[in-house]
Amino acid sequence: MENIEILPVEAKDVLHLQDISKLTFSQTFSAINSEKNMAKYLEESFSIDQLNEELNNESSLFYFAKLNDEVIGYMKLNTAEAQKENQNDNALEIERIYVLQEFHGKKVGQLLYLHAIKVAGEMSADYVWLGVWEKNFRAIAFYKKNGFVAFDQHVFILGDDRQIDILMKLTLAQRNE
Repeated sequence: MENIEILPVEAKDVLHLQDISKLTFSQTFSAINSEKNMAKYLEESFSIDQLNEELNNESSLFYFAKLNDEVIGYMKLNTAEAQKENQNDNALEIERIYVLQEFHGKKVGQLLYLHAIKVAGEMSADYVWLGVWEKNFRAIAFYKKNGFVAFDQHVFILGDDRQIDILMKLTLAQRNE
């Protein structure tokens, strides 16, 4: 799609971040999780206080995907101690890439992903990694298509439901010194 911009999210954008976070997470997972678990997760994970804390963490980066000034998706990247599994100081975690359902299949997720790879290159990361729910087949296929391979798993808590995330990584080519 033309005219899609990938722009950093700033503290003043927290309400837009909350809106897109709740909406895209709900669109992605509501049909296959209980209403109670979804409500609890959305309230805790996407509260203004929680998002402000994440936005103010220098080791986390947020980006909006915008089309004609409308936020249609977003991404959260983590480095250093912000990484969920603290895999490696020289690694980049993609914690979230979410796109509004109406824009699925229109390369918005790919643009966000390519921006993550650009950020990883700028920081000379050894690899990029992420966790993806074992039942999120669309996302697993997306990451496999982009060269990621599974290397481990961990438990992800959604409300009171213990779910399994597959950990996947992409080793980046080493640059010549």
